[in-house]
Amino acid sequence: DKRFVNVDHQLLRSTEDGYYIEAPKTDSGYRQVPMSAAAYKAFQRVLHRRKDGKGVVVDGYKGFLFLNRDGLPKAAVNYDSMFQGLAKKFNKFHAEPLPEVMTPHTMRHTFCTRMANAGMNPKALQYIMGHSNIVMTLNYYAHATFHSAQEEMERLQAKSQTAAAVNAQPASESAQESKAA
Repeated sequence: DKRFVNVDHQLLRSTEDGYYIEAPKTDSGYRQVPMSAAAYKAFQRVLHRRKDGKGVVVDGYKGFLFLNRDGLPKAAVNYDSMFQGLAKKFNKFHAEPLPEVMTPHTMRHTFCTRMANAGMNPKALQYIMGHSNIVMTLNYYAHATFHSAQEEMERLQAKSQTAAAVNAQPASESAQESKAA
């Protein structure tokens, strides 16, 4: 089973030209993005539940994953309006509202920030995001917060204390532990 998303083109739609395919903006945009087990299962559910599309072929590409009610491929504009509707429903029932403007690009920012805050290797994150320059990943997408800075300080302090405790062991204890292993 393929457990990655192959990024080598993007589907766009305009009122003048209809659907069309464009290449990624940079060479770094061409990539294979590994999927988590949860993402893989979600894609499997989408494939299982979706109805057959209308067999639309756009610049030689077919078999689009996400389709609208009419069986046509979804483009970014479809998600913009869908997110607005979801945010409106969510905000009716939750005290802390979602932002009024949410787009697929908002989700991209959120993903990058969460991966950076979780400690993902910055170069791996740069690759996944398809950025040619690490500055783009770190300065424009990976947003630090007071909470994330505080957690990082606590993590480093705990790591430092663990290292100090190991180094403080008497030599005879360390030798006995080595023999036991």
